[in-house]
Amino acid sequence: MANNPHELDVWQQALEVKLTQLQECQSNKSLGSCFECSELFECILRKEYVKAVYESMSKGSMGGFEF
Repeated sequence: MANNPHELDVWQQALEVKLTQLQECQSNKSLGSCFECSELFECILRKEYVKAVYESMSKGSMGGFEF
């Protein structure tokens, strides 16, 4: 885990990368949200982003994560 509270851990870094990629995709398609996209349910990038969100919240631990 990061020593400095402002440092991002590996999961937060991965999340930031996926978020940037997702925002670039939305921008390239002139969309304000993935929900406006016709590829919403088939989009690999969005699935990778959602996975990165869960991993950043659980810090890579599988199972036992609750909202």
